Amino acid sequence: MTQSISIVLVLALAFAPLCLCGKTTGGYLYPQFYDRSCPKAQEIVNSIVAKAVAKEARMAASLVRLHFHDCFVKGCDASILLDSSRGIISEKGSNPNRNSARGFEVIDDIKSALEKECPKTVSCADIMALAARDSTVISGGPSWEVPLGRRDSRGASLSGSNSNIPAPNNTFQTILTKFKSQGLGVVDLVALSGSHTIGNARCTSFRQRLYNQSGNGQPDSTLQQSFAAQLRTRCPRSGGDQNLFFLDFVSPTKFDNSYFNNILASKGLLSSDQVLLTNNEASMELVKKYAGNQELFFEQFAKSMVKMGNISPLTGYRGEIRKSCRKINA
Repeated sequence: MTQSISIVLVLALAFAPLCLCGKTTGGYLYPQFYDRSCPKAQEIVNSIVAKAVAKEARMAASLVRLHFHDCFVKGCDASILLDSSRGIISEKGSNPNRNSARGFEVIDDIKSALEKECPKTVSCADIMALAARDSTVISGGPSWEVPLGRRDSRGASLSGSNSNIPAPNNTFQTILTKFKSQGLGVVDLVALSGSHTIGNARCTSFRQRLYNQSGNGQPDSTLQQSFAAQLRTRCPRSGGDQNLFFLDFVSPTKFDNSYFNNILASKGLLSSDQVLLTNNEASMELVKKYAGNQELFFEQFAKSMVKMGNISPLTGYRGEIRKSCRKINA
């Protein structure tokens, strides 16, 4: 009897998830979730992300951002991928996503390959979490084990997308409040903002800093003057809304800590970047730490990405595994 109990315990431990960092209502997320049901899942995601980033370096930042914009609305449930259809108003048309969220075709390519390899098995939400990690690594950033087992939502929230995602011109306090409402703190806010070490922003996202930061017709005093003058040449008072600028002009396609050094030099592109230094003592100290210690930044970024990926996922029998990431199953 004792021996059989021991065997049961050994078996239970052998099949237990090794990472319980994603404890959620109704189940756990853990890195080995697809080891049996779709062993090549991570390899397939990585291969397609690598090809997409090789073709266009900017795609890495777009895929990280897609995961972030998904998780802040209804949790990490792939709601951002849904197109409008009967009963669903797509989040793609929200202010933070319109003309800006991208990478949907890359997710489609991954989903298509996974449906061939193991049909109806890997969720779109998990694909986004893996693609964000792989994009970071391919760009020279840290790696981490991605807890898996998310399921896909059967709805979207346009209003949630408009109100929950921090905007480039939000005050520091507003941004922190939006992070706190997702269970993330100031450390997560500063570390995750560090993803702006890669990617681009449109002129329309920071124009007010160049011409009318506080409604008094004056530029933002926290923006270095010669840098502001340089930005004005391609971001005029009107027109050029979609003109693209590197978020980190020093090493725009390399995931490193130069973003934080730019902020210390008053050359953060977005208002939401620069306020990390000017509006809060705790965040200012973190900016200085990460500027001086890339390893520390990488370590915290990985932890904060796992934490963000654990925001209210659907597990167990909730949600579904979509066959197409753009529409719910019939």
